[in-house]
Amino acid sequence: MDLKWIPEFVVRVESEVLAIKDISAYICEDCGEAYYTPEISGKIDSIMKKFHNSTLLVHPPAAGELSLEEATV
Repeated sequence: MDLKWIPEFVVRVESEVLAIKDISAYICEDCGEAYYTPEISGKIDSIMKKFHNSTLLVHPPAAGELSLEEATV
């Protein structure tokens, strides 16, 4: 596996969504699963702690969210 840049790491915490942009990961060529180095994983953990404690300044997402069912009614 080669180290590649992925556009974003997205995680949902209850009703909140956090996207971390421009992150590097090893991507499995068979299934597309992303694997992070210990350094990157530690940075993600640090960001998540700040996010949970509401001490992280983030930009609001540009897009809304809806389910497939809502979109096809």
